[in-house]
Parts: sequence; structure tokens; C-alpha cells
Amino acid sequence: MAFSRVAFLMLLISTVSNFVIASAGNFYQDFDITWGDGRAKILNNGELLTLSLDKASGSGFQSNKEYLFGKIDMQLKLVPGNSAGTVTAYYLSSKGSTWDEIDFEFLGNLSGDPYILHTNVFSQGKGNREQQFYLWFDPTADFHTYSILWNPQRIVFSVDGTPIREFKNMESMGVPFPKSQPMRIYSSLWNADDWATRGGLVKTDWSQAPFTASYRNFNANACTWSSGTSSCASNSAPSSSSAWLSESEELDSTSQQRLMWVQKNYMIYNYCADTKRFPQGLPPECKTA
Repeated sequence: MAFSRVAFLMLLISTVSNFVIASAGNFYQDFDITWGDGRAKILNNGELLTLSLDKASGSGFQSNKEYLFGKIDMQLKLVPGNSAGTVTAYYLSSKGSTWDEIDFEFLGNLSGDPYILHTNVFSQGKGNREQQFYLWFDPTADFHTYSILWNPQRIVFSVDGTPIREFKNMESMGVPFPKSQPMRIYSSLWNADDWATRGGLVKTDWSQAPFTASYRNFNANACTWSSGTSSCASNSAPSSSSAWLSESEELDSTSQQRLMWVQKNYMIYNYCADTKRFPQGLPPECKTA
């Protein structure tokens, strides 16, 4: 390796003249359908992907590339109608027993009841950092953009450009942070009626099958990882879309206000407020949250 991990991270933080892959996605080029036996389909010349679930199986796909830091956008339209028991997962993950992972999961519900957006961050195989939200719109009526910004300082989850959650790098407090394992993008639609809706009380109504979720407008402004080397280690021309890489400052005031608005009005679970779950004391990152 030309760089140690520390030198590599310092390079990322200190310069925006690195080469960042800006990929306006085509599903044929950027993703592989990994399971579902024909239930996942790429349509419209690669501009649309659909996942389906029936009683026999769900379906899923993953990115061809691995990323180590980036801003990932995907537009989703979720399963309409009675989606109780179903889960649409969209996340970044590495491999191995000490994996890192950044999760969006959409928990279905009975017709007329809101979806629950479930978020989590795993580092070195440890998660238990759940925050859950209702959305301020119907996510089944149209496509909406769900984004993950991941750089060495923070992870920001956003919906239609509005931040809903920020997980900061607090390694100085002994909290592991995902920063050294490249991750792929994964998505799946599957049956989880043992827990997904009201703790498993509401089961999947298979008479409503097949259940279908749709994806479009994938975009990755990201550092790709290949053969142990990051594209951001190259001395290439500056990228106008690489601002996310050097965002070492706090969210700006407008973003902070939007974040507070969502968390005040739409957050329904926060592990940092669950003292019954952590009787020995809340996790250390919660003390600064």
C-alpha cells in the first residue's frame, strides 16, 4: 500500500483535489440482481428497477462497486396499500464478522397507517443504534430521495434533502466509527412479519401479493475502492461534486433547523432516550447527542 490508513484519511480530509466518482446511475451498469428468481427486474433501458415479494420469496440487488466514503442518493417508491409485514431495506454494508453498515429500512403497515423509517449504524459488527421516524408524506404515492452522506467525520441520513439523523465520529470517546471498511450498496424486499409491524402482531396478507417497490435515479458521488486502493488517493482534477468529502464543519443552520424539526415532530424511537434498554447507562455517544 502507498498510504497507511491514517495517511489515507488525512489525505481525504485535507484536500478536495481527489478523484471522486460521480455516477448518475444506470441499473444495468451499476447493480447486480442477486436473488429472487426473476422477482427483481430492470426496466426502461436501465432507468428503473423493481423488487417484488410473494409468499415464495422476496428479491434483492447489490452494487457492482465498493465505496469508502461518499454521498449516495436513491429514489424509492415503496409498497403501496397493505404492506404490513414487509420490509424494504436500502443500506451500505461491508463483509465479515466485524462489518460496518449504514441502514435505511422501511417497515410496512396496514393501509392508511404510516410507514416506519428505521435507521441504524453498525461499526465493527456492533449496532443497537436505532432511530425510527414517521415520514411527513406518503412514500408510496411517488418517488422520494433517500440519501446517505458518509465521510470521515460524520454520517448524515437525509430524505428529499432534509437531514433526519446525524451520527458523528466520536472515536475520541471510544465509539467505533465506520471508516476503514469499503461497503457496497444493497437493497432487498422481504417478509419480516415476525417483527416488522407492531412487533409481529400484524402478519403479511398474502392475498395482496405480489408486493412491489420501485427504484430510480441512483447517484453516487463517492470514492470507489478496488484492489486495496481508493479512487480518492489519485492526484486527479478537482471535482465540483466532492464537497461532501471535506464537510468537517457542523451542519449549517438551515440543515440543523430541519434536523431538529424532523426529530421533534417525526421521531418515534431514539435509542439514546431508552434508559430501560440500557440500565447500566446510555451509550457514550448519547451523552453528546
